[in-house]
Amino acid sequence: MTIETAVPQETGAPAGERRGRRGREERTRAAPPAARRPQPRLPFAPVSAVSADELEAIHQASLTVLEEIGMDFLHVEARAILKVAGADVDPDSERVRLDRGLVESVIGRAPSSFRLHARNPDRDMMLGDGYVAFGSVASTPNVADRQGGRRPGNRADFQNLVRLCQALDAIHIVAGYPTEPADLHASIRHLDALYDMLTLTDKPIHAYALGRERIVDGIEMARIARGIPREQLEREPSVFTIINSSSPLRLDAPMLEGVIQMARANQVTVLTPFTLAGAMAPVTIAGAVAQQNAEALAGLVLAQTVRPGAPFVYGGFTSNVDMKSGAPAFGTPEYMKSALLGGQLARRYGLPYRSSNACAANTLDAQAAYESVFSLWGAIMGGANLLMHGAGWMEGGLHASFEKMVLDADMLGMVAEFLTPLVVDADSLALDAMREVGPGGHFFGCAHTQARYRTAFFAPMISDWRNYETWREAGSPTAYDTAERLYRDKLAGYAEPAIDPAVAEELAAFVARRKAEGGAPTDF
Repeated sequence: MTIETAVPQETGAPAGERRGRRGREERTRAAPPAARRPQPRLPFAPVSAVSADELEAIHQASLTVLEEIGMDFLHVEARAILKVAGADVDPDSERVRLDRGLVESVIGRAPSSFRLHARNPDRDMMLGDGYVAFGSVASTPNVADRQGGRRPGNRADFQNLVRLCQALDAIHIVAGYPTEPADLHASIRHLDALYDMLTLTDKPIHAYALGRERIVDGIEMARIARGIPREQLEREPSVFTIINSSSPLRLDAPMLEGVIQMARANQVTVLTPFTLAGAMAPVTIAGAVAQQNAEALAGLVLAQTVRPGAPFVYGGFTSNVDMKSGAPAFGTPEYMKSALLGGQLARRYGLPYRSSNACAANTLDAQAAYESVFSLWGAIMGGANLLMHGAGWMEGGLHASFEKMVLDADMLGMVAEFLTPLVVDADSLALDAMREVGPGGHFFGCAHTQARYRTAFFAPMISDWRNYETWREAGSPTAYDTAERLYRDKLAGYAEPAIDPAVAEELAAFVARRKAEGGAPTDF
């Protein structure tokens, strides 16, 4: 099942919403946006890690976990919803057991692909159907750059990282707070942060499911930013949230509130267990992924019970730990295998698949690069449709790096170019060029090369292809040096995307009203 909706006729919208739409339409007519690279799409079949029989064994093991062991649902309403659906809800605890028939009955209800709408329609992204969307780093408690060092997350750095997300075309989605703006009070932080994300960028955004108030506010702010009525929002998914289970086998109250509210509004839930093999999951990859799968299916049952057909993304984030210290490890062979396996399971259930570009490095060095490349290729080969933490993730998610965001964006650009299908036709076969050059010649000056040399190959931002002597004469710049210069150049040249004044005014008024009401509770 695929959701692909057109914008309906404007009827019954508040005046501010109508002004917002008219303003966007007028800007589009007056100044069409510059051409952007099309959204990447896999031109080849994803790689399978196991056979069909082995995949079915993992699926059946997950059903056994849900049926025999069960999941803890730490939310009264969620348990009540599941009980009505036929789940075995223990009256003396928070344990819920889901029989095989109930789980199997919801598979196939959620769409296999859908459009995630941005406030700028030119920034909409498809999730599923082979498309790949690259998201920024998100949720780090700290931030770092070379000049300022590592420091706690704050609003100024948060805003600059959001600006960098806007400036880097390889980043398609602002996938959460790139760093936590911890200098904003927790009760109102989401209001200021969402306002920044919706005004400093025009790309699709993420809202955090940390209790009812925060996610409901996020849904409403996404609606205001698009200038559409609620009915249209419910037809057109316009915001997504990540739901992390508390592995092993537990979903807490704030996350469950997010599943319920997002499903009711027909917005996008990305259910992602954080299963570290050897710590919060079995030490074997098969066992860890079977547990990941059970937790993801439990979330799917709840979401599809609340609203059949609500968009749902299968998330995989299984990796291993350093068995000497217990620290998370990323970009490992085990991480790559689990990424392939997660993709197989998502395809079995007909769901879009989320993976991540993660590393455990503390600085921008060879480790940061090779762990990210392995994570990235595990995700791409596994058929990921949504790549979280695509640019800027460091230190196992404990800090966001300005320079790493640029380096990763360069890699994402290379991946997008790699995914661009090859063209084989008379022009690309270049027989006339070979005739012109003949044996023993060179192709630099032939007509075929001269007509194409400016755009023939991908031009990386970071790679330095000068010979040693020329590079040394230029001061021997490293990749770190180049990334630092580029991020500062990008911020210096940042242009805030246009927004209709009526929409900006309505967003600001909403934020002010919710702040006056106290925002959201800080205890869960």
